[in-house]
Amino acid sequence: MRNVRKIPQLKNVPVLVRTALNVPVENGKVTNSFRLRQALPTIQYLQSKGARVILAGHIGEKGTETLEPVFQAMKQFLPRLEFCPVSIGKQAREAVRNLKAGDVLMLENLRRHRGETMNDPDFAAELASLADVFVEDSFDVCHRKHASVVGVPTFLPSYAGFLVENEVKELTKALKPKSPSLAIVGGAKFSTKEPVLVKLLSTYSNVFVGGALANDFIRAEGHSIGTSLTSDTPAQNIRKLLQLKKLLIPRDVIVAEQEETVTSGRAVTVDMVPSNESMLDVGPQTITALEPFIAEAKTILWNGPLGRYENGFTEATFALAKAIVKSKAHTILGGGDTVASLDAAGLAKRFSFVSTGGGAMLDFLAEGTLPGIEALR
Repeated sequence: MRNVRKIPQLKNVPVLVRTALNVPVENGKVTNSFRLRQALPTIQYLQSKGARVILAGHIGEKGTETLEPVFQAMKQFLPRLEFCPVSIGKQAREAVRNLKAGDVLMLENLRRHRGETMNDPDFAAELASLADVFVEDSFDVCHRKHASVVGVPTFLPSYAGFLVENEVKELTKALKPKSPSLAIVGGAKFSTKEPVLVKLLSTYSNVFVGGALANDFIRAEGHSIGTSLTSDTPAQNIRKLLQLKKLLIPRDVIVAEQEETVTSGRAVTVDMVPSNESMLDVGPQTITALEPFIAEAKTILWNGPLGRYENGFTEATFALAKAIVKSKAHTILGGGDTVASLDAAGLAKRFSFVSTGGGAMLDFLAEGTLPGIEALR
């Protein structure tokens, strides 16, 4: 990939930057700015070279959300930032024309247009028409075949931003870990995690499965999982992985009746889950059992929370993080929810590398590349 340093001319050149703007927002305020801070080096480099910088990104999944709160948060870091209430069309073109060298413009949520997620070539062409150069710096969407990720590079000279360049460099290292090594995969959706689990089991000394993902494994061992979230993956697919001694699953879990308002529960071993309750976090015995693996590891890779974080089941995630940052291992952290919660607690900065990607990180580890990276090549 060519990076932004290879752009031959930047003075007064309009540069479209696909950047990571999908951050948590509550009551109209950004609650965690980690991704925004990670985007700054590329933007500020382009500013320093006199480029006219156009930021394109998305927020949310519905296609109705606005980037206005993100603009307000980003303006604290970039005083010369302006906001455009649309992402394509006459108003957007005029806003770009009004930019001076070193100015920055944030376009409205790309996903307000169906053409973004459908990778519509007409939408990609409209977006590309705003600039002379494209920079991909949103690693978190590089696994998506969206217009702003794989469509725009077909119309413009395209380069990797510093964030994407660093993500590829660091995650390529993670593909060849120093032994002994430990990989930790949390979150949900076994169907989307199966490829990366298979890959990690072939390259890491041990792989621990937590979060709702572990429910499938506990069920496949023949235990009751009560009313816990689970997938429709055939049990025999999971049993094949369970036969591998290097695969580790929880010994105990935190259970409670599954209600939207539940915020606490009690610990039980995995063979004692009541039929009317759900597993909502990993238990303390499991964290204790993981500590020797953490202590001896030279490489630790972690993606995804261990519990239902949105209801406050973060105790196991924080306990694991505290054990990991005390180790002497090279530590790699990813997963939007995990990173946001650990960043807020001041723990993320104690990891060797923190990825801005969740699904993108897992797909890169499984495949060794991503559609957005291939588009730059």
